[in-house]
Amino acid sequence: MVKDAYKKLLEQQQYKLIGDHSAVKVCTWTKKSLRGQGVCYKEQFYGIRSHRCCQMSVTVNFCDMDCIYCWREHYNEPFSSIDDPKELVTKAVAAQRKLLSGFGGLEKTDQKKFREAQDPDQFAISLTGETLYYPKLDELIKELKKRKASVFIVTNGMLPEVMEKMEPPTQLYVSLDSPDRALQEKLCKPLHKDCWERLLRSLDILKRLKSKTRTCLRITAIKDMNMLDPAGYAELIKRADPHFVEVKAYMFVGASTIKLDMANMPLHPEVKKFAEDIAKAAGYKVIDEQKASRVVLLMKEDCQEPRFLTPERSEAE
Repeated sequence: MVKDAYKKLLEQQQYKLIGDHSAVKVCTWTKKSLRGQGVCYKEQFYGIRSHRCCQMSVTVNFCDMDCIYCWREHYNEPFSSIDDPKELVTKAVAAQRKLLSGFGGLEKTDQKKFREAQDPDQFAISLTGETLYYPKLDELIKELKKRKASVFIVTNGMLPEVMEKMEPPTQLYVSLDSPDRALQEKLCKPLHKDCWERLLRSLDILKRLKSKTRTCLRITAIKDMNMLDPAGYAELIKRADPHFVEVKAYMFVGASTIKLDMANMPLHPEVKKFAEDIAKAAGYKVIDEQKASRVVLLMKEDCQEPRFLTPERSEAE
């Protein structure tokens, strides 16, 4: 079990522990959606519904990187016992309902959305920690698929062999924080000495996984740190050949405020210009953007893959 002090910290930050190493936390955009104050960029980009999205982690106990921009505090320790996947699904839904229960009595709450939110149909397994270290991740993905839910998983690319053999989620993200080895080591402080080689293998595997799952590279843009060398990023993007590339601003929140300054958070026009430079070099184009989250979506010009996951969103477009 995570240390008591760390557990208390998570609970103070409105995490709901649902196992020895797993937790749920309601996303700000889920709350905003319920109050009619906008939706997450993932709803705009991909059609998933913010009010029905459950944000969770199965590895609050471990990450093999200490990224300078990460807003999550983390405490590393080995797994003492392994949370059961079936129980995690049940507990995650129950935790989401409990964390949202107060919204039912608020005047500004959309009651239709609130009722739908009791049954999440999208699970973002990316809250904190490195997800691929959870030994029963495949079983968890299968359990979520039984619910007819979409599953988004984010990995830092340090476990390429696990990624290659895993049960395909709906959408698989790999974080791409640098165009070269030296900057990756400086920004991410990885435990693995062969971190760059691991990332490159993961990019190669991501390309092979395109026929099994939707693939995405996520670039967190930090002003005066990694918003450079668009051609270098482009070469890595070409290597992975993902369906999507998200270029998103670093946000000055949480634990990252100890390591970075407000000035490191780029404005949306700066993020968009950086994304456009990368797109031009990589043979992609800007497809969409959301100013509130300072994020830009890139896709290949000849890519025919559908973006939207829900029929309602597809028809609306």
